[in-house]
Amino acid sequence: MRGGTAPRYKEGCTSEFKSFYKTVNGNEGEKCNYSTRLDLYGCGCFHNCDYCYARSLLSFRGLWDEKNPRIADIDKVRRKIRTIKPGSIVRLGGMTDCFQPCERAHHVTYQAIEALNQQQVGYLIVTKSHLVAEPEYLELFDKHLAHIQVSVTTLDDGRSASYERASPPSKRIEAIYKLQEQGFDVAIRLSPLIEDFIDFDKLNALEIGQGLVEFLRVNAWVRRWMSGVDFSKYTYHQSGYDHLPLEEKIRILDRIRFGTITVCDDVTEHYQYFKEHVNPNREDCCNLRFI
Repeated sequence: MRGGTAPRYKEGCTSEFKSFYKTVNGNEGEKCNYSTRLDLYGCGCFHNCDYCYARSLLSFRGLWDEKNPRIADIDKVRRKIRTIKPGSIVRLGGMTDCFQPCERAHHVTYQAIEALNQQQVGYLIVTKSHLVAEPEYLELFDKHLAHIQVSVTTLDDGRSASYERASPPSKRIEAIYKLQEQGFDVAIRLSPLIEDFIDFDKLNALEIGQGLVEFLRVNAWVRRWMSGVDFSKYTYHQSGYDHLPLEEKIRILDRIRFGTITVCDDVTEHYQYFKEHVNPNREDCCNLRFI
């Protein structure tokens, strides 16, 4: 148990992140069953992924600092969690990764999950870090409450390092295997799925039971940061982003042949198609498993 108050505002986290709890409305909120976010670190993420929509939104406003992400006050987080109805589910890591490297120093995510367990509130973890499968967290997670999605964009460690500073994909795959062996509700999240970045033979050889696909959405910042992407294919426009046409997404999706696949999509018409024709659970594009 890691009780008490976490050390704050040192080792790369220099100020308090006050907007740690938010329910998303609008286009995203209408589609997502888990639109309430609990972000323990904010206004920056050490991973600094070139395709990150949160980074692009906050960079536009001058609020992104990947070297010095802000950290939530764990006492305020605990108080907020005590107001959440048991049986609800919150998403950890909606805007920034809750298992980014400064978690090793501050353990705010660890302590928040302790509080969620006590309150019997479920948590959907989305991360690009192998830290999620280290022993202290495996012992912490409640299998009745924890849902974990580990994101990869490529299976090539070298290529990954060229556009993100997260854990190498090989370590993320190892983390998925550990979580899967322990019986957790875990999925590989191909997010964003960029066809030219994935070795589909290698992907389909993975012994992973469940995958979630989220395609790249493109804005001016992503065009500036990302290399190796054929942006001319992104011809469908909605909600301020450029997207692949539906037929392109279907074609790419057909190349995935492992486990159970579900699709999360921001485009309303595409979301409806995947809901009706692909997703195993029409009411939940995350396809979470409940014990």
